[in-house]
Amino acid sequence: MPSVDPLTQRESAHKLVGRKFTLTAVLMHEGPWLVAHCPELGVTSQGESVDEALANLREAVELYLEDEDLDKIEGLYRRPPLVTSFEVNI
Repeated sequence: MPSVDPLTQRESAHKLVGRKFTLTAVLMHEGPWLVAHCPELGVTSQGESVDEALANLREAVELYLEDEDLDKIEGLYRRPPLVTSFEVNI
């Protein structure tokens, strides 16, 4: 496995600090909760209202990205998720 130069990694992360990114949030009801999921990152949180679920998801994503290779974020914009619906027969 090739080693990663810590200085290069910090410089790469520094380029993204202070930038805003728009990510996708999918909200679903589960009992009394709204579960909010970010499909780009696989991060999920919950809340009792839409606002609370989104605020909790935003916080969870920010915490997730603190320990993540931030170059991954720029890659998300090359292939954003396609969100659609479909029918099934039961």
